[in-house]
Amino acid sequence: MKKTNEEKIRQVLTRGVEEVIVKEDLEKKLRSGKKLRIKLGVDPTSPNLHVGRSVVLLKLRDFQELGHKIVLIIGDFTGVIGDTSDKDSERPMLEEKIVEQNMKDYIAQAGKVIDLKKCETRFNSEWLEKLTYTEIGAQADLFSVAEFITRDNIKRRLDNGKRVSAREMLYPLMQGYDSVAIRADVEIGGTDQRFNLLAGRKMQPFYQQVPQNIMTLPLLEGTDGRKMSSSWGNTINLTEEPNEMFGKIMSIKDGLIIKYFDLVTRLPLTEIKKFEKEIRAGGNPRDYKMKLAYELVKFYHSEREAKKAQVYFINTFSKKIVPPKSVTIKANTLILYAALSKAKIITSKNELTRLVKQGGIKLNNKKISDSNIKVKKGDLIQKGKRFFVKIV
Repeated sequence: MKKTNEEKIRQVLTRGVEEVIVKEDLEKKLRSGKKLRIKLGVDPTSPNLHVGRSVVLLKLRDFQELGHKIVLIIGDFTGVIGDTSDKDSERPMLEEKIVEQNMKDYIAQAGKVIDLKKCETRFNSEWLEKLTYTEIGAQADLFSVAEFITRDNIKRRLDNGKRVSAREMLYPLMQGYDSVAIRADVEIGGTDQRFNLLAGRKMQPFYQQVPQNIMTLPLLEGTDGRKMSSSWGNTINLTEEPNEMFGKIMSIKDGLIIKYFDLVTRLPLTEIKKFEKEIRAGGNPRDYKMKLAYELVKFYHSEREAKKAQVYFINTFSKKIVPPKSVTIKANTLILYAALSKAKIITSKNELTRLVKQGGIKLNNKKISDSNIKVKKGDLIQKGKRFFVKIV
C-alpha cells in the first residue's frame, strides 16, 4: 500500500505539472499523512466547463484519491469583477445575473470529474462582499504597483498604450483572500494564474496562516490550436454530446495528441509513452486521435456511447456513408452557398456568412473560414450538429 501511495504522490507532483512552489515542502506534507486542503477557484464567465478546465479538475481528483480535502470555489463575486491574467485587453465587468446564469450547472459539470460528495463547495461572495475599505486597504498594502505592472500581459498592454484599470489590480487580492477564507494548504491553477496564486501565499502570513503551496499546470490548446477559450469558440465542453465530442477531438492538431493524453486522461503514462514512440516511428496520428476521442467520450458519457460515437465517426467521415437526416445532391462542383441553398438548409448568404464566422459549418469534419469556397463530388457538408449535405 505504501509503495502505491508513493507512486501516486510522485504522479500528483509531476504529471502535467509545470511548477510547484515549494515542491520539497509539499512533498514532505504529502508523505506526512496530514489531510491537506486543496483549493481551486473557477469563475463562471461562460455557462460551460470545457476539457481545458478538466486539467486542473483532474489534478483535484488525484489529490482526492490520496485522501485530501478539495475545496472548489465558485467565483460568483470574482466572476463579476473579472480576471485579466490571460487577456491582452481589459476584461469588462459582468452583470451579476449573467454570472448567476453561467454558474447554474457549474457544480454538476465539475462532478463529471471530481467526487462532489467528498468536496467542499464554496461561493466567494460569502466573504468578499463583507470586506470593508479598511480591510481592502490593509491587503493592498502588501503589494506594490510595480509588482502588478511587470506581469507579462499587463506590461505588454501598457507598452502598447492600452488602458489598465485600477479594478484589475484588485483581482489578485480577492483571489488571495479566498485562500485565507478557506485556509488553503495548496492552490492549483493554470500557468497564467501564477501571480494570483502567489498573492494568496503572500497574504496568508498577514492573517497568521502558513503560506499555501502552489501548483501550476499547462494551458490546453483548443480545436484551432489556440488556448482553449469559450470566447474563441474553440472548446470541447464537458457536456458535449458524444458524437460532437468525438468529432471535435478528431479535429485537434496532430501535435497535441500526446499532450491531451497526458493532461485530460488518466491513462497510464507508460501507455502514453508507447503511443508517442509509435507516432514518431510513423504511426498514423488519426488512429491515436481515435483512441483519445474514445477515451474521453467513455469518461464523460459511457463506454457504450464511446463505441457508438466511434462507429458514427467512421461511417460518416471515413467510409463517407451518408448519415441520417441528410440530403444528397448530384454535382461535380458547386459554390458552398448553392449547395446548402439547394439542400434547403440555409436561407441567405448572410446566414451562411454568420454560421461560418461562428464555426457552425464543417466540410469533411473540419470547420471552414471561407463562405465562398467550392465543394465537389464526395464532399460532406455539415451545418450544426444535425444537418448534412452529401455531394454525389
